[in-house]
Formats: sequence, C-alpha cells, structure tokens
Amino acid sequence: MSDDTPVSPDGEEKLRLGGMALRNGLLVHGPTHWAAAVRTPQGQIKVASGVKPRLTERLDEVPGVRGVVRLAEAMAVIPLVRRALPQARLAFESPAVAGMAVSASVAGWVLRRRIGPVGESAAAVVSLVPALFSLRSGEVAAYHGVEHKAIAAYEQGAADASDAAKEHDRCGSHLVAPMLASNLAGSLILSKAVEKPGPLAGTGLALASTAVSVEIFAWCERNSKTALAGALRRPGYEIQRLVGTREPNERQLEVGRAALAEILRVESAAAA
Repeated sequence: MSDDTPVSPDGEEKLRLGGMALRNGLLVHGPTHWAAAVRTPQGQIKVASGVKPRLTERLDEVPGVRGVVRLAEAMAVIPLVRRALPQARLAFESPAVAGMAVSASVAGWVLRRRIGPVGESAAAVVSLVPALFSLRSGEVAAYHGVEHKAIAAYEQGAADASDAAKEHDRCGSHLVAPMLASNLAGSLILSKAVEKPGPLAGTGLALASTAVSVEIFAWCERNSKTALAGALRRPGYEIQRLVGTREPNERQLEVGRAALAEILRVESAAAA
C-alpha cells in the first residue's frame, strides 16, 4: 500500500478521489474515471461519467514533472464533462469572473513591468483574485464544501457526508502558499541571472513554481503527522475556512451523493 492511499478507520483501502466544484454541482476524479452531477434549473439531478485522459505514464515517477502533468490531465477532463453533461456550469463561467480575470491580467502586467522581480510575485497574488471571486459567487463555495465533505465521508467510512468537515487535506488551496513562496524565490534568482527576463522566462518560472508547490503538497500528504506539514498546510486551511468553502444545504449534498455514487460505480466496473 502506498503512503498516499486513503485508508478508512477500519483499515479498508479507499480509492484516491479528487474533485472540482461547479457552479451547479460537483466533478469528481477517480484513478481512471471522472464523474459529475449537477442540479438543473428545473430541479433535476443529471449525472455523467467517462474515462480520464492520460497524457503519459512515463513521467509518473519524475519529481517536479509529474505534478504538472497531473494538473494538465485534470484540466483535460473539463471539455469531456461539458460534452457529456451540457448542463454543467464551470466556476469561472460568469461575466463578472471573466471581467475580474481581465482586470487581474492587466494589473499583473503592470506589476511585472514596474516593480521588477517582486512584481512577479505580486502579480501571482493578484492572479488568485479571480479564482477567489469565483468561489464566493453563486453556489460554488457550497459545492466546494460538498466536494470535501463527500470525499471525506467516503474515506472515513461515514454513513453520510453531512457531518464531515468542509475543509480537506488534499484541497488545491494548500498549493497557494508554496507556489507564492517559490515564485518569489525564483523571481529573485532570475533577476540575478538574467538582466531582462522575457515572457519565456516568466512561463518557465510559473511552471517551476507549480512543480515545486505540487511536490511540497505531496510531501505534506506523505508526512501529514509532522509539525512542518501542519505549518505548511495552515494557510490552505484558512483559505478554505474563510473564503473557499461554505456549509452546503441538503439539496447540494444530494448532488454530491449522486456524483460520489457514480464515480464509485464506474471505478468498480473498471476494476471488475
């Protein structure tokens, strides 16, 4: 059994599940499949599922690269969900969020040009604003809570998700602090090595920061009982508690149960 395989209190191995909150439901990732459930404007629950794309398996054990590849694979699921479940609405699918993203992009460009290496990190902070704004709009924060509660209840062998915590150890919010710290460190190193870093250098820095943060995330999961892991995760928990999640209602939890039941069904069928 690998160190990062979820295990219930009774010792039963569980599937490693991840997820993404939608504006009207929940997308769940399993080891080989995805499943999504949404609530339509008419009040119905619609469910769909499919096979997850794999970009390559050769890089699964390469530190620094594997995390970026996994994130790319997670993004590749989104068009598949939209095709199979047209009723699904993504968290950033909002004119207000789109406007916020454009504003953040412009502000980031100004910061990079005017402040130098520190501006790169300031721009990274600004780039988080649209994501945080999308979480607080509509039902996204509640469905983010559904995601965490449904997966936690499954991993803990609980009868229902309603009593589970809305904060989770594997939330993407735990990437934020390591990403910002590695971005700042990388910007300072880059400014010493290159007189005028161009767009290519900026892209490389962003990829490197992502790779470092994912490796830190994975280390914290493997060493979850240590004080250092707790300290590294604290900012992510605070983001979840204060901004990223909201306690869901029964109708939203019902959608989460449908998504969870579907991912367990298709993963079980694939393993048979």
